[in-house]
Amino acid sequence: MADTETAVPASLTRRLIAEAFGTYLLVFGVIGAALFFSTPDNGGALPVALAVGLAVLTGAYAVGSISGGHFNPAVTIGAAAAGRSRWADLLPYWIAQIVGGVLATLTFGLVGVMSGKDLDFGAVSNGFGEHSPLGFGMGSVIVAEIVATMLFVLIILAVTAAGSTTAGFAPLAIGLALTLVHLVMIPISNSSVNPARSIATAVLGGPDALAQLWVFLVAPLVGGLIAGVIYRPLFGGPKG
Repeated sequence: MADTETAVPASLTRRLIAEAFGTYLLVFGVIGAALFFSTPDNGGALPVALAVGLAVLTGAYAVGSISGGHFNPAVTIGAAAAGRSRWADLLPYWIAQIVGGVLATLTFGLVGVMSGKDLDFGAVSNGFGEHSPLGFGMGSVIVAEIVATMLFVLIILAVTAAGSTTAGFAPLAIGLALTLVHLVMIPISNSSVNPARSIATAVLGGPDALAQLWVFLVAPLVGGLIAGVIYRPLFGGPKG
């Protein structure tokens, strides 16, 4: 959930803690579900999409009033470009989001080590070519990630706008939107739309995941930036 136009910001420290917590929850949900339920016999993409949507929904309700509930560097850059948050907060938010996401992945790494199970973080990392679930190439994945992230951030900006009739239900709308995006994107790239999520799994995903990571940093950030730039010309509304 991006900052609402009428929100009064908390201290930066509180906001960063909230962002780290929310991103931890998001990655905990999506990666946990992907590790344990992503095979066709266990439900395929649906449990993963539902988990990430529920994680964002509950995280936004829990701490969205503190930090704006971005939990995603692409949302933060989109909010800044749309005038909803300060550019000065961009880097601190990104650092907090990355830390939260990596800690969530390390939690599962620790669970795997303590249980003696070999959890395949490479399989749940984002990828293209042979690392795409359906074999989509790099160009297709870049286009899909940009468009999916742009649509997601546009929805966030719309439902958190001042005067929005859905303002009280913004986290619900955002969680459902992210579920929709993941249902479409998981077969294409394992669905990033969030550089912090991609970094988190690539850390333990092996050399191939790290080599392809740049796509899932650049494409979502470009999508989020486009959304922030075009939101007001398309949908109107004063700068927050």
